[in-house]
Amino acid sequence: MAIRSSMDRKERQKFKLNSLLSITQAINDNLPPEDLLRRADEVLRGEELNIGKVAIIMYNGKWEWILMSGCTPGICKKISLEEVLLPVKEITSVTSSEDKNLKDFDTIIPIYNNNAPLAYALIGDIDEEGDLVSPVIKHMHFIQTLLNIVVVAIENIRLFENSLKQEAMKKELELASKMQSMLIPDNETLPQNDKIFVSGFYLPHLEVGGDYYDCMKLNEDDYGFCIADVSGKGISAALLMANFQATLRALFNFNISLDKLVLKLNDSVLSSAHGEKFITLFIGKYYGKTKVLEYINAAHNPPVFYEPGGNKISKFQSGSVGLGMLDEMPSVKIHSFQITETSKLICYTDGLSELPDDMGNESGTKAIEDCIKNNKRVDANIQELISSQKIVEGNSRIFDDVSILGIQFYL
Repeated sequence: MAIRSSMDRKERQKFKLNSLLSITQAINDNLPPEDLLRRADEVLRGEELNIGKVAIIMYNGKWEWILMSGCTPGICKKISLEEVLLPVKEITSVTSSEDKNLKDFDTIIPIYNNNAPLAYALIGDIDEEGDLVSPVIKHMHFIQTLLNIVVVAIENIRLFENSLKQEAMKKELELASKMQSMLIPDNETLPQNDKIFVSGFYLPHLEVGGDYYDCMKLNEDDYGFCIADVSGKGISAALLMANFQATLRALFNFNISLDKLVLKLNDSVLSSAHGEKFITLFIGKYYGKTKVLEYINAAHNPPVFYEPGGNKISKFQSGSVGLGMLDEMPSVKIHSFQITETSKLICYTDGLSELPDDMGNESGTKAIEDCIKNNKRVDANIQELISSQKIVEGNSRIFDDVSILGIQFYL
């Protein structure tokens, strides 16, 4: 009888070893979580252990039942995670539990990783031997070890897949950032002559942003320009802005009036955004011969205009709602301004004007006014503004895209 018992122990040790080797080999072969769970289930419910019910709930961003074998989902989903499972810190028998939802199970096995609960396994319908001692009870720690290996492997697979997704997303964002940078004109391509000098600056808060500015030559003497800001941030804002840029470039010419252009742009934004986002816009035309500046401000931050003769600062306030806010824009009024001396205009987005100062207050246009009130060229003013606000130095108070468009009108 003693020899038989000894052989039984050797066979069980061999069974344990072979089971662990099988699971380990499956992990090394990079089998998916479904196959790892299937193999674990075969071990637990095989003839050696003969467990009738096995259920595992695991945290994968949220708690989910990843295995329900020999039991119905309805049974498992009635078990309270907060009240029944989370308080369990070690292997616990529930055969005498008053919780009716546990009546189909005998034992709860917690599985921890880095001192945090990663999963809980419930087993039930344990087969008993003749001496009324279940082999499951004898080898409960082996079962816990087996389940721990499987669950941690599944967690590692999830983390690895997430890292791959994050890396792929990072590459996509890098590509999107490069593509978007192509939509923002380089200063070298902006008009810079004896009629008008244009310079800009763009810094997205994330990899991609929702700001845009442009200036284009409409004919030999006249120019069109704009600065725009999509509500929100990230890829969705960048996609809407890319669509807006393409539409603007296609429509903006000398023959179209600013009000008709803005109405067409509003229709385009409505069609693209479906009311979920809107765009604030400041858009203008400068007639080089007559020295007349026309503009429409569609809910955008008022640009700052400086006339050095009287050391005068003006702000071109909003005249209509933003693009995409309403199906029909109620009023789109063109404002006209006569340039009487060499003057400067700085347009910007709210990433600059809402930048908090050291006291936590929005800076508004004060920094712009301080930098523009001199005889320096507008590109030098922009560089001073960037430096004074520490924008390229990684100012921790920046929470939005920052765009600046400076225009110097020569008389």
